[in-house]
Amino acid sequence: MRTLAEWLTLQEAVHPKSIDLELTRVAAVARALGIEAPEFPVITVAGTNGKGSVVAHLEALFGALGASTGMFTSPHLLKYNERIRLKGREAADSELIAAFERIEAARGATTLTFFEYNTLAALVIFADRAVDVALLEVGLGGRLDATNLVAADVAVLVSVGFDHSDWLGGTLDLIGAEKAGIFRAGRPAVLGTPEMPASVAAAIESLGARAVIAERDFSWRLRGESWDYEGLELALRALPPSALAGSIQYRNAATALAAVEALARDAGSRAAVRRLAARLAPLEEGAVSGALRAVRLPGRFQVVPGEVEWILDIAHNPPAAEVLSRQLRERAMPGAEGGERARARTLAVIGVLADKDAGGIAAALAGLIDHWILCTLPGARGSSAGQLAERLGRPRGEIQLADSVTAGCELARAAARPGDRVVVFGSVHTVGPALEWLRIY
Repeated sequence: MRTLAEWLTLQEAVHPKSIDLELTRVAAVARALGIEAPEFPVITVAGTNGKGSVVAHLEALFGALGASTGMFTSPHLLKYNERIRLKGREAADSELIAAFERIEAARGATTLTFFEYNTLAALVIFADRAVDVALLEVGLGGRLDATNLVAADVAVLVSVGFDHSDWLGGTLDLIGAEKAGIFRAGRPAVLGTPEMPASVAAAIESLGARAVIAERDFSWRLRGESWDYEGLELALRALPPSALAGSIQYRNAATALAAVEALARDAGSRAAVRRLAARLAPLEEGAVSGALRAVRLPGRFQVVPGEVEWILDIAHNPPAAEVLSRQLRERAMPGAEGGERARARTLAVIGVLADKDAGGIAAALAGLIDHWILCTLPGARGSSAGQLAERLGRPRGEIQLADSVTAGCELARAAARPGDRVVVFGSVHTVGPALEWLRIY
């Protein structure tokens, strides 16, 4: 019997391409496994940024309401098991191995990518566990992503920005059309912002999906230390902030609430959806407040307090870096008051994959970073610190090179003074090793 590590090594070599956006192969294997039309309700979440936070809020909300969840996300920070969670807990090695064995027996001569194996394993495990609801985070795009082999009962599109242009197209309209491919006729399409390219509205209209749009059909209002939510039918008052830091999380939490409402309101003819909807209504402040306090998502503006504050955020594309910049500006420097504030510095530990817009990421943070530590990332998509320096241009501030993220964190610790903050960002492959080095994951 193969170990989990042996299975993962095998899966990286089965298909000739690491990314192959089409659904024919994975859908055929799903049919062979009998999982192409799951009985449990499915909420699929796409977006350039914010989809992980919305999925995390959905998991917390359904958990607070007593529903058993299956959550599928990618990529992982440190352990493959992070990608598949059941009732908030990572899938065990034994469950993953059993699922892979079934997939291998079912696929025959059909080859699968690493991500396709991952998606099928999640659906197999969710079916075995008879979850009440599955939460699927799209990996790349939407229309041809493996998660889209399943027809979502509710589809959420959080945001559309420039990323993966080689795969999705060079304009926001093209990218939006690909991400809107998760929508289904007659079912809710929840938009996390009204600022979407025209192609998204066109997709909703042509499909006959039911649009649920932020700031039109649902909204939120801050009231000091609390906030209110006005939804499709629901009004919630004096909710606590999300446990995820940053003002963007009000939007993400509200979008997740709207998706739960949309599922309950548009239960349709599927018996499993009706059963779940009956358990969700009515939502009330106590359960939602508990969910907001309980939500967890490592590596998304994750703050580690101390004399030197560490902030970790994947921020792997320019739109995400712009959000990170806004969050850093909103957050006061640690332990700095009056004259001390002027002397406090922000140090960056940054590593960016070779196929990402490193210059755009750095530009979004221009003026905030006093000291740059550029890290080498390994692997086929990796980039040396020297190559990263060329891609960043000449940002303001001192620059150091490090041959690994761990070495970069060591340099930051040595350079930082009390009152400074260290921001680690640029990739999951940067934040994961930093969390391990900090010994907090």
